[in-house]
Amino acid sequence: MENSRPVAERPRRPEWMKVRAPSANTRFYDVKKLIHGASLHTICEEAQCPNIAECWGRGTATFQILGDTCTRACRYCYVKSGSPTEPVDPLEPLRLAQTAKEMDLKHVVVTSVDRDDVPDKGAGHYAATIRALHHKLPGATVEVLTPDFLGVEEAALGTVIAARPEVFNHNIETVRRLHRRMRGGKASYDGALALLARAKELADYPVLTKSGIIVGLGERNDEVVETMRDLRAHGVDVVTIGQYLQPSSKHARIDRWVHPDEFRWFREQGEALGFGSVFSGPLVRSSYRADEQQHAAATGRGAVAY
Repeated sequence: MENSRPVAERPRRPEWMKVRAPSANTRFYDVKKLIHGASLHTICEEAQCPNIAECWGRGTATFQILGDTCTRACRYCYVKSGSPTEPVDPLEPLRLAQTAKEMDLKHVVVTSVDRDDVPDKGAGHYAATIRALHHKLPGATVEVLTPDFLGVEEAALGTVIAARPEVFNHNIETVRRLHRRMRGGKASYDGALALLARAKELADYPVLTKSGIIVGLGERNDEVVETMRDLRAHGVDVVTIGQYLQPSSKHARIDRWVHPDEFRWFREQGEALGFGSVFSGPLVRSSYRADEQQHAAATGRGAVAY
């Protein structure tokens, strides 16, 4: 197995990190027009996801609700942080559901910024979005990637789960040793695990739970496996593992380029731990080919590597 490559002073992406530019022969520009026309945000754009050309080209996107300004400032994330100036838009769930219908999505992924300024931390808006999607696209599955709902976890989870999303996702992001340094004092490694476990306990239906890990922040491979072990111990069904990319000079530096062989090894370890689906690869992100992740776990097809 080839090992990680250390990152030099001026990091240059290795060959396995190269991505293609948007193509006119795909649905990329149609998706862009629909999303912008509906005044919607996507994590694809807000976080500068490297897979945007591929995913939008396939006719998919990951919607970001509750505005474009996050009340947290994680050291690895490009999403704008600060104090939101706009109130939560009550019509956003309806516009999002209509756009998803026009895109003919079979699996809809919805995430958000953190909104610590809102009493319920955005849980009611998540629930409204899930209900609107189920109404507009009764045959589609809905996946939510939520914040930690700090301080109102039980009530917020109850609100979201009552709307019956098929997949509940909360990203743990990094290993225990680095968690506070990368995510800040408000976030909690054990809190993330507890949120994932409690979501499944509250659901009176077979909800899939999911979490994501990014590598290249200074963790060791054995710590990644330990994090996967913690996730499985809390009932998590699906895990994603992908390479960290430094958004700017102000963000955490990349520690290493993790080799594809190591990602395959992570996948094997996750499969051995019993995850229903493991998406592990350099360009994998939490929502990357989320429809395939959900299908793999729901049907027992098993682990997948990219």
